[in-house]
Amino acid sequence: MEKVPMLAEGYEQLTTELKALREERPKIVDAIEEARAHGDLSENAEYHAAKERQGQVEAMIGDLEDRITRAQIIDPSTLSGDRIVFGATVSLLDDDDKPVKYQIVGQTEADANNGRISYNSPIGKALIGRKVGDEIEVTVPSGDKFYLIEKLEFI
Repeated sequence: MEKVPMLAEGYEQLTTELKALREERPKIVDAIEEARAHGDLSENAEYHAAKERQGQVEAMIGDLEDRITRAQIIDPSTLSGDRIVFGATVSLLDDDDKPVKYQIVGQTEADANNGRISYNSPIGKALIGRKVGDEIEVTVPSGDKFYLIEKLEFI
C-alpha cells in the first residue's frame, strides 16, 4: 500500500471533510425516507436526487478514508539536507530573473496561487532531488519554463 505524503494541516483538512460527510449521512437517509413516502419512486425526482447524493457521499467517504489510512504526515521543520524533498520551501529565479517561491506539498494541500505545489506536479517532480544552484527545465501547459534554484528552506 503506497503512502500518501502530506503536511499536518492537509491531514486535518481531510479528517474535517470526512467528519462533515459522515454527519451528512443521516440527513440523506431522512431525505430518502421522506421521498419514499410520496409514493411512486419511478417518477420521484427527490428520491433519485437523494439516492444519487448518497452514492456520491459514500464514494467520497471511501476515498477520504483510504487517503487518511495511507497518510504519511511530514513536518518540514524536522527535515534538513541539501536536496529538495517533500515539504521543502524553494526559492527560484525564472527566465526573466523574477523570484518565485514554492513549498512542495501533497495533492490535497496544493494551491499554486499561494505558492504551494504538489510533489506530483511538473514543477514539483522536476524539483525533487535537486539542490541549490541547479537549473531545471519544466514543460507546462503554457510551454517550457526554465528555473534556477536559488534557496532551499525547511520551514
